[in-house]
Amino acid sequence: MDRLNNINPFAKRDEHSASSVITYKVLTVLSWLLSFITTIYYTYNSPTDGHYIGKTIWGQNYLHPSGFTQNQLITSLFWLFLFILQIGYVAHLFSTKVETVNAACAVGSHFILNNLLHFAFVMLFVRSHFIWAEIILIINFFNLTSLYFRHNTYPRFIHLPAVSGPLAWTFVAIYWNGAIAVPHQHSLIARIFANIFVWSILVYGLFFICAQDYTMGFNLSVLSASLGVAQFFDKTIALQWIFAFTIMSVLFLSTVVIAVPAWAGKSRQAPSDAERAPLLADN
Repeated sequence: MDRLNNINPFAKRDEHSASSVITYKVLTVLSWLLSFITTIYYTYNSPTDGHYIGKTIWGQNYLHPSGFTQNQLITSLFWLFLFILQIGYVAHLFSTKVETVNAACAVGSHFILNNLLHFAFVMLFVRSHFIWAEIILIINFFNLTSLYFRHNTYPRFIHLPAVSGPLAWTFVAIYWNGAIAVPHQHSLIARIFANIFVWSILVYGLFFICAQDYTMGFNLSVLSASLGVAQFFDKTIALQWIFAFTIMSVLFLSTVVIAVPAWAGKSRQAPSDAERAPLLADN
């Protein structure tokens, strides 16, 4: 079993050898550049190879309107913010503090796989291979879910860019790409199903917020806002934009309730504990 753990790149480790740290540095940088450059390139350029319809990322988004169509500006800003934070995560691999490097390396294998799967998704999505793109998203969802529940105690500078940010996007992207993959995605039946499934974003977000993870609530509230804006301009008489903005509001307010005490460095029970302290002392 120990030998298996030694060769398993996804095994949980508290310490890493010098050679493995170098490997993580090289593969993390290369895989991140692959993911970043591919995303930027296909944001502005359409593929010219293959026999299927090729469009930019946002060209596909608006060519196939559905109940999960995203707003280009908001989602692009979300990804820009995430990429910037990921640069910070990568930088921690080069830290002089051993504990910081070990923490960054601990999520490295999953993060590298996420980058490779994101690259594969973009390549398939812009070439209209939506079924295969959906399979890639589902695989990455399991990869990131495993990462989340095995490594959810690391600092926010690792957790947000390497774990919760990609996980939130992948969860929403499964619906986004899945709605495009379904025939007649703009039909009444498809929109009714979209009106139902959109609430899973709220349930999913509240689950993590109840677990005191405000980063997931923030990520999903931004992506819900993107969904709401796109749906408002797509079909203002539909219910989807109302649902999306409702979900955004609930997630954002719930996130603030959790985040403010965390930022202040004290829990919500602190005031009540302070009130009981004199009584305990008197006894």
